[in-house]
Amino acid sequence: MSADFQPRSKRPALLDNPNADRIRKVAALAGRSARRRSGEVLVEGPQAVREAVRFCGKDLVDVYISQEVEQRDPQLLRDALKATRWVHPMTEQVAKAMSPSAQGVAAVVKDFRTDGLPKVDWDFVVIMGQTQDPGNAGNIIRAADAAGADAVIACSGTVDVSSPKVVRASAGSVFHLPSIVNVGFDEVSEWVKSRKMSLVSADGHGSVNLFDAQDGMESLDLAAPVAWVFGNEAHGFAQLDESVFDHSVSIPLGGHAESLNVSAAAAICLFATAKARHRMRV
Repeated sequence: MSADFQPRSKRPALLDNPNADRIRKVAALAGRSARRRSGEVLVEGPQAVREAVRFCGKDLVDVYISQEVEQRDPQLLRDALKATRWVHPMTEQVAKAMSPSAQGVAAVVKDFRTDGLPKVDWDFVVIMGQTQDPGNAGNIIRAADAAGADAVIACSGTVDVSSPKVVRASAGSVFHLPSIVNVGFDEVSEWVKSRKMSLVSADGHGSVNLFDAQDGMESLDLAAPVAWVFGNEAHGFAQLDESVFDHSVSIPLGGHAESLNVSAAAAICLFATAKARHRMRV
């Protein structure tokens, strides 16, 4: 027997009662109040759980894997068993009761968010200004991770980034970023200014053309320290103080599309920044 696998007798017992208290407590983490009380977060689905197993370390509390997934994805089981002894086998019925969206794999981790802004000199920050759709928030976090951002800041009015839907949409990127911070917009805008970063909004009506900025034809230097702000899906920046922005950037659109989804716009802006920063280092 591989050393990576523990004999069934040494692992937690098979969970086969969908009405058990443990199952109800884990399922309750889908709700914000339960997450606040417990300080724990529910992770759903193979990809997000895989990243939690790889990156959470001691903050990984429990892993739950259905018998079917154990057979289908033995590597995930091996990795989980290396990370913690608390890998619980469960029936498909229990898996569905715990989380219908988890595809037979779930985990519980300690809350990964931090409160307040640290005294560090980040130079590439992403700010979600009242982003309310979980899918958009997760995709922005994923784009920030892929572009090499230092942190994502979720302002008041943004969807709770510890929501299982956000965690899943991020494909586990919530566990990769050095920090995900909750803070008010006024506070973060002052913090950005104090660190001599440009506060830049992505706005369909912005006066700075992103493509021209990439070509050095605008006053915005994408390679310089920057904090990008992405607004609310329906209201943009109407509920934020736009006077604090140093630049307002628009993405030129071809075809007949009226606008871009906020997470798509974020990916374009963040990778334009990543490209400029890479060019500066070469």
